[in-house]
Amino acid sequence: MEVDNVESGEFQAVPKRKAAKRKIEPENVKEDASAMEVEIPETIKRPAFPPVKKEKLSNGTEVRKVPVPKHRYQPLKDNWMKIFTPIVEHLRLQVRFNLKVRQVEIRTCKETEDISNLQKAADFVQAFIRGFEIDDALSLIRLDDLFVDSFEIKDVKASLKGDHVNRSIGRLAGKGGRTKFTIENVSKTRIVLADQKIHILGSYKNIAIAKRAICNLILGSPPSKIYGNLRAVAGRSADSF
Repeated sequence: MEVDNVESGEFQAVPKRKAAKRKIEPENVKEDASAMEVEIPETIKRPAFPPVKKEKLSNGTEVRKVPVPKHRYQPLKDNWMKIFTPIVEHLRLQVRFNLKVRQVEIRTCKETEDISNLQKAADFVQAFIRGFEIDDALSLIRLDDLFVDSFEIKDVKASLKGDHVNRSIGRLAGKGGRTKFTIENVSKTRIVLADQKIHILGSYKNIAIAKRAICNLILGSPPSKIYGNLRAVAGRSADSF
């Protein structure tokens, strides 16, 4: 047939083969659909989880634990009454120093009026353990918009090693602590230099100002340039108020 068509000059289009699709019988579909459909009662569709009562949560008490390093034992012992009094009398919490695990344990009790006082007390103790003065740490209890931000020198510049780290710490402190005091007074914060760790206590905006100045000093900016930038920041903040 093909030879005859070619000799006669007629061309016929070759029919294309379509992929054979598997046909599903409608009866099987109905059976599968019926198997998938399961009647669920309305009461089970939306589970209800009522809030757990305070009495059922470990007898209604919550605990915060603050570890104490060895070099802060003596300051904690000397200022224990200054720490104990505001936590117990003002925040209505219970506090103790566990000698076995070396932690300050704070927990709520029946007299606790506000559960948020527990976190305030933990932040207060943590700030004192990090090296802040007891009067500065007390501001975390009295004011709501204060925080403590901590970071290391190598977080700013990881390539610092050996004497370069010591020189950056020296630039942060300044002669007689002049640079650190200047940053504190301008930004209205408190700064603690603990070896390679830096702790800043203040409001969010003030911490950002102090942190920017400290990072520039770590990166190698001279203190004189930092003083000029701080004067400009102090002028802008004064004008805003």
